[in-house]
Amino acid sequence: MELTREFLDRLETDFDASRANTIAMNAVTNNGVLKAAENCHAHRDSRHTYSISLKQGSITSQKHSGRCWMFAALNVMRFDIIHSLNLEDFELSQNYPLFYDKLEKSNYFLESILQTLDEPTEGRLISFLLQSPVGDGGQWDMFANLVRKYGVVPKDAMPETFSSSATHEMVSLLTELLRSDACILREAYAAGASMEQLQDKKTAMMEEVYRLLCICLGKPPKTFDFEVRDKDDTFLCDRQITPTAFYEKYIGWDLDDYVSLIHAPTADKPYYRSYSVRFLGNVAEGRIVRYLNLPADVLKQAAIAQMKDGKPVWFGCDVGKSSGRDSGIMDLDLYNREALFDLKLPMTKAQRLDYGQSLMTHAMVFMGVDLDEQERPLRWRVENSWGKEPGKDGYYVMTDRWFDEYTYQIVVHKKYLSDEYLKQYEAEPAMLEPWDPMGSLALTRA
Repeated sequence: MELTREFLDRLETDFDASRANTIAMNAVTNNGVLKAAENCHAHRDSRHTYSISLKQGSITSQKHSGRCWMFAALNVMRFDIIHSLNLEDFELSQNYPLFYDKLEKSNYFLESILQTLDEPTEGRLISFLLQSPVGDGGQWDMFANLVRKYGVVPKDAMPETFSSSATHEMVSLLTELLRSDACILREAYAAGASMEQLQDKKTAMMEEVYRLLCICLGKPPKTFDFEVRDKDDTFLCDRQITPTAFYEKYIGWDLDDYVSLIHAPTADKPYYRSYSVRFLGNVAEGRIVRYLNLPADVLKQAAIAQMKDGKPVWFGCDVGKSSGRDSGIMDLDLYNREALFDLKLPMTKAQRLDYGQSLMTHAMVFMGVDLDEQERPLRWRVENSWGKEPGKDGYYVMTDRWFDEYTYQIVVHKKYLSDEYLKQYEAEPAMLEPWDPMGSLALTRA
């Protein structure tokens, strides 16, 4: 079909014939789409009151970095430290796992390049690997691998730096370095280099990566002094403790007990099966990313059960959909774009996944839920990591309908799952392609 002048003139005439179009045009051109489409009643209905509400320390801020998955995981962990040690507030270092995540991701990327030397450079797989070899995003199982290997430290043991709070410059340089390294390895292989020679080259490359990270983030501590004062003014001091010993002594979770559940209602991912994703990870020798796909109601029941026991819940969602960044409201009725533009946007959750309209982009923490008389969730209390300005003192409110459409993943202790679900989780996972939407990483910046 050709867009003729006559056709365009008819479109203009039809547009001008509608009073609603003129009002919508004035509203959107002056205020933008979302502001013009915002539903005032959503603010009235999104109350920050909950039948289950957990008390956390001060809100955290990931600033200009995509470390939401780390912040969310560390916020879940610090909750235990705050309550077990009777502290007013406490924060774990987010710079410390960032250092080792970048180091391990660099090694994982170079190992992936060595595993795919016979793949064409212009092919989809190599193009995918080169796209973001060391981005900020991550998954729960990737965080767990870092903790198993390196432990955790208090924030004052490895504070933030300019590059940890604003990662773009560091990531850009590291990405360029790694792409250059991939080129060197692949061209050396094409010229006849042996795998032993390529591994020697890779060792030298990792030395450069380590140096770059130390310059940007500082050197991670091998030992540190843990010093805090509790609410009763009692002083606690633990001298020269290692990061792994600190984790074991003051958090002590068996990370194998925590299970990642997803809700992906697409035809290619039947429920009640475990899944993993090729070339998704950070620690080369670590455990694979693994999910169990279940109906949304099962995820809700598990999350509620864990919060009833006084424990927060890590979760992943598509935060940019029907969500107010400043208001902190996550509600399908927050913006009525369809009425403003006289459009129909009918895709289901499965269709949005299949057609690239939605995927997990951000990780946060459930810190509460409001239940009705039948114990059904009405709205969810969400701890974000964008500082205290957005939402209500940094907390968001999510309607249960929003959960259904845009929440994709939760992590809970395995005791909240049936034996049958655990058996399904532990079964050999079906392997998804690297570009599958369930291979997406939580990386939304503040």
